[in-house]
Amino acid sequence: MLDKLAALEEKYEELGRLIADPEIITDLSRWQQYVKAHADLTDVVSVFRDYQKTVKEIKDAQMILDEEKDTEIREMAQVELDELLKSKPVLERKLKMLLLPKDPNDEKNVIMEIRAGTGGEEAALFASDLFRMYSRFAENKGWKTEILSANYTDIGGFKEVVFLIEGRGAYSRLKFESGAHRVQRIPTTESGGRIHTSAATVAVLPEAEEVDVAIDPIDLRIDVFCASGHGGQSVNTTQSAVRITHIPTGIVVSMQDEKSQHKNKDKAMKVLMARLLDHAQREHQQMMASTRRSMVGTGDRSERIRTYNFPQNRVTDHRVGLTLHRLDVVLEGDLDEIIDALITTDQADLLNQVG
Repeated sequence: MLDKLAALEEKYEELGRLIADPEIITDLSRWQQYVKAHADLTDVVSVFRDYQKTVKEIKDAQMILDEEKDTEIREMAQVELDELLKSKPVLERKLKMLLLPKDPNDEKNVIMEIRAGTGGEEAALFASDLFRMYSRFAENKGWKTEILSANYTDIGGFKEVVFLIEGRGAYSRLKFESGAHRVQRIPTTESGGRIHTSAATVAVLPEAEEVDVAIDPIDLRIDVFCASGHGGQSVNTTQSAVRITHIPTGIVVSMQDEKSQHKNKDKAMKVLMARLLDHAQREHQQMMASTRRSMVGTGDRSERIRTYNFPQNRVTDHRVGLTLHRLDVVLEGDLDEIIDALITTDQADLLNQVG
């Protein structure tokens, strides 16, 4: 590990020299590439230098204890050594975590799909609550949200909503939100005051770029039709709605929110590319014999990753055993404590895998 870190430090220094090279500065694309690479190494090099300094100070303190006769100086050296010996394993763990392979999708934007599951109209209302929660979370981060497709119910819920979250690192923060979310509350439609359990499913996909996914136009079937509203009635007479089928995988994406056929097609392609990227990554993971649960599940209330209990103002993430008694705040987009716990657990699992 130390040899690898020394090589990274050397690369970091070289990148620093290149960034300051007048000839490189005139080539904006190349300069930006070096600046990004330099920035990516800053954290690991900084911690490595702290680690090197700590190791040196440990040797110095031990030397004082071995050679110094003055009792007071020896006591001071011992106190310093004890502190250094505590900090050394902490720095070693930080370095191991910084050297873990990074998810290539972490910096990407996110396409999120929320669908009502078990629970009828109440599940659709809960899907709307989840959409608002993630929208507020994105807003708090300074990210941009755009609805790509939505299927509303008569009382304001979502049967399905697909939306884009644009922001650096969006996928790294949201990728563990995929799965079935369960809600326990008294529905507004319930006259007897009984608590109902409903569910909605969330899928988080990294937004794909053309370099990520190659689509042969021959593999696509594109159908156009008139957009429809509630109950299937036609809402316009022009064929603006678009349905794209990727024949090899059978993945189908429909868009009808825009009045323009061209805009609907662009949005449908954006979602299709994200689903194809996810499909390809799943296949690769299966080939590598990686064990991964289904991202979305069926929406059944038993397949849950998180429970939102309104009567107790409680939210529980079942994967990490975390329970917070401030559901009202979480639904306003304050998800960081939950997300941090999920990321920490994932990193710990990765550390165990690499020994």
